[in-house]
Amino acid sequence: MVKAVVLGAAGGIGQPLALLLKANPLVTELGLYDIVNTPGVAADLSHISTPAKVEGYLPPDDGLKKTLTGADIVVIPAGVPRKPGINAGIVRDLATGIATFAPKAFVLVISNPVNSTVPIVAEILKNHNVFDPKRRVLLFGVTTLDVVRSSTFVAEIIGDLSLSKEVVVPVVGGHSGVTIVPLLSQSSHPLPAGIAPADYEALINRIQFGGDEVVKAKGGAGSATLSMAYAGAEFAGKILRAAKGEKGIVAPSYVSQEADKEGAAALEKELGQDLPYFSSNVELGVNGIVKIHPLGKITEAEQALIKVAVPELVINIQTGVDFVKASKL
Repeated sequence: MVKAVVLGAAGGIGQPLALLLKANPLVTELGLYDIVNTPGVAADLSHISTPAKVEGYLPPDDGLKKTLTGADIVVIPAGVPRKPGINAGIVRDLATGIATFAPKAFVLVISNPVNSTVPIVAEILKNHNVFDPKRRVLLFGVTTLDVVRSSTFVAEIIGDLSLSKEVVVPVVGGHSGVTIVPLLSQSSHPLPAGIAPADYEALINRIQFGGDEVVKAKGGAGSATLSMAYAGAEFAGKILRAAKGEKGIVAPSYVSQEADKEGAAALEKELGQDLPYFSSNVELGVNGIVKIHPLGKITEAEQALIKVAVPELVINIQTGVDFVKASKL
């Protein structure tokens, strides 16, 4: 029996994410929570002929407690697109609920800015003495959309979109702008030989700022909700498969470096700096993170991108930590 929970289930990401989790055969119970419309979303999804039982709750009558009780995996897409200050408070309050009612759940953070919201969740869990970076609570920042975009855009450049599910590009760093570093030199399907420098730079920029492309295409009336829901469901599926005992599942995720101190030491040597959180390839297992992988061999151009990403990450991480400290004053 696996209970999956979506916090922010009535929103633009939450609804399609809940739909995809309802369709996942590993999920047997689906708990949905939001400040509006959740019972309706749950009723709609409950008519779908898959095994998961669906329940939706609002804040009154201990709705958050009812949603989180018994949760095995909690995915958080809650918040307002591109409103980091508002989202910080929302994520803080939901993390308090997780610490109280689901301290043994896997926690997957989608709410932006992930570079700061993951540290916020971690600090709240620490304050409740339930933060174990390697084993329950298991905390992941979902960076999968950057990987999905990289796979798609590389397949487009190769000229064969049918390859998009097969193309694997490690994406490291963080989950916003210049902190997103696609290691195209390690792509499972190399870029065309002799790709022009301008085209390479345009590809990097498109991966880093793909969200802006969607906002512009939607006329400013929306953000990357559907692709983010797909990416979130993909990563959640990997977590569930690993929890069931499937071996060899590796995916990038923004995680506490305390989860694997040996792996973190190797990364620190490569980065030239100790970062408490960083996204790199992570091997998943029954007990959470088996191994944090190093960057490996990268090009000078990729080294330059990482050099730009690191100081930005330092600021983002500290912003999250400071937000929780200020909340306690």
